[in-house]
Amino acid sequence: MKSSTLLLSILSLALLSACGKKEAPAPAASASAVVVAAPAPVVAPENTVGKAIYGKTCSLCHAANVAGAPKPGDKADWGPRIAQGMDILYKHALEGFTGAKGQMPARGGSTTLTDEEVKATVNFMVDQSR
Repeated sequence: MKSSTLLLSILSLALLSACGKKEAPAPAASASAVVVAAPAPVVAPENTVGKAIYGKTCSLCHAANVAGAPKPGDKADWGPRIAQGMDILYKHALEGFTGAKGQMPARGGSTTLTDEEVKATVNFMVDQSR
């Protein structure tokens, strides 16, 4: 009787240990039956800081092309500026700039803007113009 209890215990343990194992998936019937989902598109977060500052400060000149200020979305006007690189755009926005196409006052004429706010606003306008 003891040997049958021992045998039953061993069989029970073997069955229980097999319960946690996962079976391999069945192979697909054909390659055409396999459906692969496309990855979800990556959506960049909205630049709310840059958008707000543009609306309150920068749009006064940039929306009306005052003193050569390029309008956001004007790819022809922004293209050569963007090609210079973001560091140059940041520098001109922070320190001011006078060039053949016009002028940019330092910090868009708003001395209360932080460097990060100015850069966020430049990013917002560049994103609209790519």
